[in-house]
Amino acid sequence: MIVDLHTHLWESLDQLGPETAQQVRAAVATPWQRPDVSPEAYDEAMTPVRYAVILGLEGRHISASIPAQQVAKYVARQPDKYMGFAGIDPIGEGYLSAVKQAVDLGLIGVTVSPPAGGFHPSNTRAMRLYERCEEMGLPVLFQLGAHMGPRAAMEYTQPYLFDEMARSFPDLRVVLAGACSPWAEQAMVLIGKHPHCYADLSGVVSRPWQLYNVLVLAHQHGVTSKLLLGSGFPFNTPQQAVLNIYSVNSTIHGTQLPAVPRELLRGIVERDTLACLGLKQPQSEPTHHAEAPNGAPVDPQTNGNGSSKPKVAHHTATEGHGE
Repeated sequence: MIVDLHTHLWESLDQLGPETAQQVRAAVATPWQRPDVSPEAYDEAMTPVRYAVILGLEGRHISASIPAQQVAKYVARQPDKYMGFAGIDPIGEGYLSAVKQAVDLGLIGVTVSPPAGGFHPSNTRAMRLYERCEEMGLPVLFQLGAHMGPRAAMEYTQPYLFDEMARSFPDLRVVLAGACSPWAEQAMVLIGKHPHCYADLSGVVSRPWQLYNVLVLAHQHGVTSKLLLGSGFPFNTPQQAVLNIYSVNSTIHGTQLPAVPRELLRGIVERDTLACLGLKQPQSEPTHHAEAPNGAPVDPQTNGNGSSKPKVAHHTATEGHGE
């Protein structure tokens, strides 16, 4: 079973924020080379995968917004295959009620972006959001692209900043997007330290040398089981992502550099991401509630993760990180 955890759809490139949109437009030579984000192109790209997760985005600091209602609309096109995460910016108004609204829409997770929102990951309001997500069994995916434009707060993307959150909410399922590149070694230490912390390979999966280094670091730290497949569509497709993972050792062909065992590569591609995040497989209707890991379906080729009794931490903000 292949799950693409990290995909995007939008109606206008400007929904990523004007600076990000400008960077994307400047990165391609001609308008017809720009990513195709039509629903039809998405359906075709997702043909090789069993399930795909569509991510929302909210970041007032860079004026980015892909609202939950829009994500739910895309999910509703194929609710037995597509799932959605709601983008929530804890600095905005009504951020806690937005969690319930997302669940009511049938979304099964939350995305948070400190660089897009311009806040420290341990900001008091952010910690309240994580607490609510832990209570409701919703995984949180952190979108950490430092490429979001000049105003994106790059200082809030470093993995060690998420250690306080992971300590405070040990039962919260967390995914660090793009393996926190360029701070991948910190990310490997963090996901190895905390049982419910993972990293996806979006972004780096399209850059062979960076992908090789991330996979070698994960292998050497013994955390390849914490890596999840994410293509980053529309900037990459799951088919190309899988091909890049399986061919990663060709990057060092003819050298003395260490190779990544093929069985570990296969484990990443075929990992039951839903079981890792404590989620049910979607049925003909959108899934409204996450399920405890012990009740989640497990791919016979992989192992799911158990869960201890939920524990809610009460956090007092560190000076300078509060509201």
